Amino acid sequence: MTAIAIASPGGPEALTPVSTDVPAFGDTDVLIRVAAAGINGPDLAQRRGAYPPPPGFSPLPGLEVAGEIAALGAKVPGLAVGDQVMALTNGGGYAEYAAVPHGQVLPLPTFWSMEEAAALPETWFTVTQTLVMRAGLSKGMSVLVHGGAGGIGGAAIAISAALGAKPIAIVSSAHKADYARAMGAAETIDRTREDFVERTLALTGGKGADRIVDVVGGEVAAQNVAASARGGHIVQISTLAGGTASIPLREMMSKDLTLSGSLLRPQSSQTKAVIAERIHAELFVHLERRDFPRPRLTVFSFEDAPAAHRAMETSEHFGKIVLLTDWGRRRSI
Repeated sequence: MTAIAIASPGGPEALTPVSTDVPAFGDTDVLIRVAAAGINGPDLAQRRGAYPPPPGFSPLPGLEVAGEIAALGAKVPGLAVGDQVMALTNGGGYAEYAAVPHGQVLPLPTFWSMEEAAALPETWFTVTQTLVMRAGLSKGMSVLVHGGAGGIGGAAIAISAALGAKPIAIVSSAHKADYARAMGAAETIDRTREDFVERTLALTGGKGADRIVDVVGGEVAAQNVAASARGGHIVQISTLAGGTASIPLREMMSKDLTLSGSLLRPQSSQTKAVIAERIHAELFVHLERRDFPRPRLTVFSFEDAPAAHRAMETSEHFGKIVLLTDWGRRRSI
């Protein structure tokens, strides 16, 4: 098969097409013929040499795919060859075939194309684990979402709105604000011209946000404390602006706040299967609606993977970027 490997840590030019064996799969795995693979921040970090795969995981980048089951292990329940699926991978998504533990596989939503579905698993598993399961998101809560036009941001907005919460998106331009509203944001804050703490307090009647999804880190961490409601929970998903922060601990204590952080990739297959079960049980009904908001997609062919990474690294990028295999391209024609 053809796959996209990282020749050596570096820039987008490090992504190199290679010919390699179709991956082996075990009794509880499925082999997916990949139509499309999503691109995420961890892929860029791995390419730069900053996020090596855990032991036993595929060295190939790519954490989410959509496609068709080509083969399956003897102990895989409830799935069949030919099923159209999307899946969270343990690496190896930038390839024509990917082996995936069966618990990380979900059916393709009825009205979604392969390209659209390939943009879901990494962000939806991440947000479900952190915001829904760990932070206890519930109906009526206000949710402040940093990076509201990004992959994680769009997923956090869509999931929050689906569960009856009120998402407030922080963005950096008018067209990104429009996109965040299309994904379900009730309100938007333009961080380039508004103080997000003051604006959050104004939008919540002085209370502050019940939940905050942060992908920024750095000095924003202290501002999140100021923007939080009493009893709030700040979910740290990424640290794009810095991995260390000075946090006002007494204010956290006085507000009875929780700050939690997590990485999805190192989690066990058992943990990822539990997240998948939660998505299927509580959120899949929303994905099955014809009018459910879809991420804005930018699609590249596999051979254009370096260009896809360059596009994701620009400040103009918003939504999700996916790679389309030759087979995926033929299917979509």
